[in-house]
Amino acid sequence: MTAYLSLPDFRSAQLKIAPHIHRTPVLTSETLSRLTGNLVFLKAELFQKAGSYKVRGPLNVLAHMSQEDKQRGVICSSAGNHAQGVARAARIHGIPAVVVMSRAAKQVKIRATEGYGAEVILHGDVWDDAYEHSLQIMAARKLTYVHPFDDPRLIAGQGGVGLEFIEDVPDLHTVIVPIGGGGLISGCAMAIKAMNPKVRIVGVEALGSPGMKRSIEAGHVVSLSSIGPMIDGLVVRRVGEYTFRVVQHCVDDIVLIDEQAIFDAVIWTMERLKLVVEGAAAATIAALLHGLVPVPPGERVGCVLSGGNLDVTELAGRRWN
Repeated sequence: MTAYLSLPDFRSAQLKIAPHIHRTPVLTSETLSRLTGNLVFLKAELFQKAGSYKVRGPLNVLAHMSQEDKQRGVICSSAGNHAQGVARAARIHGIPAVVVMSRAAKQVKIRATEGYGAEVILHGDVWDDAYEHSLQIMAARKLTYVHPFDDPRLIAGQGGVGLEFIEDVPDLHTVIVPIGGGGLISGCAMAIKAMNPKVRIVGVEALGSPGMKRSIEAGHVVSLSSIGPMIDGLVVRRVGEYTFRVVQHCVDDIVLIDEQAIFDAVIWTMERLKLVVEGAAAATIAALLHGLVPVPPGERVGCVLSGGNLDVTELAGRRWN
């Protein structure tokens, strides 16, 4: 049986990490509200330290580590944002950090991770490849592993996004959250439902990488045999066992959005909302704009904008329809 996190777990994590993070703003958009017929609120984690929500979880994990583990150092694998989160958290705690990233990782994220003082090792084509390699290094160097999504301590930190959101806008009807491995939506769903169980939680996955939706349909975690175009933060071949069980219990629906629609939403958000967001963050806006999340007219809808670590050089070579 899954030991679900309670409100005190999220409150405790919130207190531990508060000195080291921003309480990010909740923004409104008249344009988005008019186009959707709802009152839309945006939890802007693009303004978080290190550029995304991902710094929250590692800070809580490291706060729980023994002095012996801290001295040995930590290791993680990441597509980019978790890498920066772990690297920044490790620097705050004075802990050496090793980060294994796939060769598909964006240069902007590699440079940022190194800038926080971490040792970066590139391996494999996707996160899952980097993960397997990181386990070998962990064993060889006797490091402590910081999982990017399947650790309740990390999820308690990530859930602060949802906790802050519902504290600032307590009468939300629906909250839309991007899904990669499931850590963010697990934390947000448990924290928000602990505050208000009536809030509807909807997850968004990329159409070409629907690991969580396929797992929910199968009733158990499945590994994807192939994955679609790379959308940072939305691509894993296998979601977490813990996060799967939480999503199964706490998330009301999962929708899939085409990768082109996500890229289009990145540009739309820059042009119309004046916000620079990465693909995973834009996915929630894309799902709302494309009518994939049915919400009664006039209801309050929240979109989690998970980060703003966009590699702008990627935009130059893409044809926008």
